[in-house]
Amino acid sequence: MGKIVCKFGGSSVADANQIHKVIEIVQKDVRRRFLIPSAPGKRTDEDTKITDLLYLCHELAKQQIDFSEPFDKIRIRFQELAKTLSVTLDMAHLLDEIYEKIAQGAGQDYVASRGEYLSGRVLADVLGATFIEPANAIVFRPDGRLDEQSYDLLNEQLTGDGLFVIPGFYGADPQGNIRTFSRGGSDITGAIVARAVGAKVYENWTDVSGMLMADPRMVDNPLPVEEITYREIRELAYMGAAVFHDEAMFPVRAAQIPIHIRNTNRPEDPGTQILPHRELTDRMIAGVAGRSNFTMLFIEKALMNQATGFGQQVLEAVARHGISYDHTPSGIDTMSVIMRDEELDGKGEVLVEDIQRILEPDRVELISGLALIATVGEGMSHRIGIAARLFSALADAGVNVRVIDQGASEINIIVGVEEPDLKRALSVIYQAFVT
Repeated sequence: MGKIVCKFGGSSVADANQIHKVIEIVQKDVRRRFLIPSAPGKRTDEDTKITDLLYLCHELAKQQIDFSEPFDKIRIRFQELAKTLSVTLDMAHLLDEIYEKIAQGAGQDYVASRGEYLSGRVLADVLGATFIEPANAIVFRPDGRLDEQSYDLLNEQLTGDGLFVIPGFYGADPQGNIRTFSRGGSDITGAIVARAVGAKVYENWTDVSGMLMADPRMVDNPLPVEEITYREIRELAYMGAAVFHDEAMFPVRAAQIPIHIRNTNRPEDPGTQILPHRELTDRMIAGVAGRSNFTMLFIEKALMNQATGFGQQVLEAVARHGISYDHTPSGIDTMSVIMRDEELDGKGEVLVEDIQRILEPDRVELISGLALIATVGEGMSHRIGIAARLFSALADAGVNVRVIDQGASEINIIVGVEEPDLKRALSVIYQAFVT
């Protein structure tokens, strides 16, 4: 019998009513034995996520300011959960213990992780499940990356009958200090657990019924995506399709474990399956996604192609300033480096000065206000007319293309447009391939 790992997002454990839905989902399939809860999310649009309240508590405590007001909101949330769900835990004691540690100067990672910790304790109590402390099984290396021994440690602790609850988002360093993944990191914990136990599938339960082919804020009524590959979703997630944490792809991808994104509020919906491979259909693309706030470093120099190491020196200059780049489209005498604005972060002027001093180009400038759009689909490179359809749609809509870049993977075409044209460009590209 195959094992199923289930991660439940913040909306799935936001209140007692949502947790009852989680219980029903778990009890409907005996293979769902490994459960990874997030911290409780918002109950209403005006509500505040537990993790945000915890970050606020830490920041106030660090400044030696009374943090009792935001902590009282956390206290009330969990005490209400415990009472409504008839939890047998001494919730007051657990909350008092956390409050004291924050007051004593506990680190940010410890404080931020307590929402997942308490959520896990509640869910384990309600389900009669074994609670697994991630700090004893998920190990961070000194460089902040996951230590491979975590898979063996988890496998040892997740052996046996019954249900297991493993809070998401955190583990510990070799010294036992709590360390967290990036925000949304419960997805990563779920993927690590899925690989550790050799799961048949990793179910990621959230408040949407899987992915859509485009952002509904940009495109009217985009179609749902029932199947998509790891490679396709990685490209789309990078461009802002944020249904699933892109770093969580790697543990399950290495083990070829499918991911199934499902809706806690509509468990009967088919959701989206993320697979190692999929059968190609008549639909030419898997999706289209875009994001703004990019800047392009443009360099021009005669006979650049004959200057050995020119590109290497450009990228070394970018790296010296601690800037991560995204794309490097080039011509015979031109080279561009596209960076996110948050990476550039005020370093543009000194970067340009370095390029001028080291490489003496004929022209160098920063071009800001760019948006990038990725059109993604397995098999695009083998279908005639993909690029023609895309660029014809943009031309007909009067959208000027500033950058063209097709990745070596041959599953995407990336175009750069002016930021004001982003929404219109996304819409016409989607319509060109779907209608």
